[in-house]
Amino acid sequence: MMGGGLDGPSRLMAEETLKPKNIGATLLGFWRYFRTDWFGVVFSLAMIIGSTWTQVKAPGYIGQAVDCYLLPRPGNCTYATITPNASLDTRLAGLGGLVLVLVGLFVTGSVLNGIAFYSMNWTGQRVLRRMREDLFAQIHRLSLGYYTRHEAGNIMSRITNDTDTLQQALGFALLNVISGILLLVLIMIKMLQANVVYALLSLTVVPFMILATFYFSGQARKAFRETRREMGSVNAGLQESISGVREVQAFNREDESIENFRRTNAANRDANIRAASFTSALNPVLEALGYVALGIVVLVGGFAVLRNQPLFGGTAISLGLVFTFLQYVQRFNQPIQQIAVLWTNIQNAIAGGERIFGLLDETADVVDRPGARPMPPIRGSVDITSVTAEYKPGHPVLKGISFHADPGQTIAIVGPTGAGKTTIVNLIPRFYDVTAGSVKIDGIDVRDVTAASLRRQIGIVLQDSFLFSDTVMNNIRYGRLEATDEEVIAAAKLASADIFIDRLPQGFQTILGERGSGLSQGQRQLISIARAALANPQILILDEATSSVDTRTERLIQKAFDKMLQGRTSFVIAHRLSTIRNADQVMMLQAGEIVERGTHNELLAQHGAYYDLYMSQFRREEEPVAEGLRTVYGG
Repeated sequence: MMGGGLDGPSRLMAEETLKPKNIGATLLGFWRYFRTDWFGVVFSLAMIIGSTWTQVKAPGYIGQAVDCYLLPRPGNCTYATITPNASLDTRLAGLGGLVLVLVGLFVTGSVLNGIAFYSMNWTGQRVLRRMREDLFAQIHRLSLGYYTRHEAGNIMSRITNDTDTLQQALGFALLNVISGILLLVLIMIKMLQANVVYALLSLTVVPFMILATFYFSGQARKAFRETRREMGSVNAGLQESISGVREVQAFNREDESIENFRRTNAANRDANIRAASFTSALNPVLEALGYVALGIVVLVGGFAVLRNQPLFGGTAISLGLVFTFLQYVQRFNQPIQQIAVLWTNIQNAIAGGERIFGLLDETADVVDRPGARPMPPIRGSVDITSVTAEYKPGHPVLKGISFHADPGQTIAIVGPTGAGKTTIVNLIPRFYDVTAGSVKIDGIDVRDVTAASLRRQIGIVLQDSFLFSDTVMNNIRYGRLEATDEEVIAAAKLASADIFIDRLPQGFQTILGERGSGLSQGQRQLISIARAALANPQILILDEATSSVDTRTERLIQKAFDKMLQGRTSFVIAHRLSTIRNADQVMMLQAGEIVERGTHNELLAQHGAYYDLYMSQFRREEEPVAEGLRTVYGG
């Protein structure tokens, strides 16, 4: 199944579906990357545990400062026995010791926290590097059909913007969220150990905090999922506008382009505002509940101290314990509020992670079968038998196509736009799979061999040549990376590209702009032809290869083709008579079916569809020949 349009995959501007992954599956995807660097994760967690432990220990020492040295109460001191009648010097010395312990705890906690932050960032950057590499490899594994259904800017957004959200979360945000959660658990344990009843009363607001966090974070996650999608649309529109800036200016459509971008950008703004509204609402709700918790601690603790009675028959409460619980509750509220603030980054990262893993989990339409073997050296026999192909289910582009090409033959494919010409040649290197029928080369079904070994022996020259931002030499060498400079130059001469290359500022070492900017369309085409010649393929596909060059350049290319086509099986799609006149077989396509086949002269003699195409399109290319043909065949 292919998934696109008619003659060759048309770009479908379908929106990306908002089908979120399960959060557990997304987190599992993260772990698959983090487990390779498990040591860094474990080390960071160890540092976080140590840092959190120092924060949990500090409130207990503050309580002891009150009960042991400021208002001494027998039995409440862990490290010294202090009586109410102890001297001032003794109490000051003990208090000074506790202060040193507290300072040591705070310093140790800060150092451990700094180490944890560095370790987590080191681990996170290694994970992001592998993730970007996997994403880049994935976009090369996916079949062409995927790119007919998804915009290039949207795909780029997943590799750039979505990974950036992960980078923001994997450092400071994730570290502090983990630290905050651990701190909450340890504080609850310490509070329960100190006084169960007092702890339970102090923590009565926690269920409400949890409910608020889950509700607002869930809504925020949905909103951030929308922001990631809208950001992809912004990038897609931006990329398309930059690529088509010449057409925009040529047709005076700047205002319409700006307005389209304004609408897309406004949608992105609205999505971000919705996300921010939920994340910003969470913090004040938690802060208000935190103040309620402090009020409960002061009210209940003060009542117990003033009455000098235990709560509900439990352990008696001292003033120092009230101070300790005040510290605990403040420290308990702090990570909750901190998590609420950082939850924006976490939710954004989860939404970005869903999009990233969605791309990584995409399966290619064309994959090697289990046990697929390398393609043997191709001789050039091609059999297409009863082939039906469709980009969209239920809408066949080719309908029962069958033909045979002997090694070394040139097959010309002609027909109106949308007839299925490009689809036929896309099936030979298996850019798409047939829906029914088979494509065989030298009697071997192309689905039974690896795609890489098959495509390595097939050369393609397309109508729209793509050149890289590199030297002319390397652009030609792309056809065969191990080729020497001399072989590259020879290929350029074969394609008659050396004529203009020698006139470039640095010759073959001239660095081209993006997509070959600075060269004419015909010059770009000549470099593309030289690239195919260098690959020395046994099967050659020419898709409108001379459509963008002038007549003089076309004659030079045709001479090069005459040399290139010798001994090679070639499939030529062309709207110029010169490229198909000498073909061994011409196939006339209409609406996905072969309506006529034969040599150029045989088809003209039939006075059918090809004759009509010739009279309307090819005739003016060679008026003298056409005049003679009209004498012979009439018309």
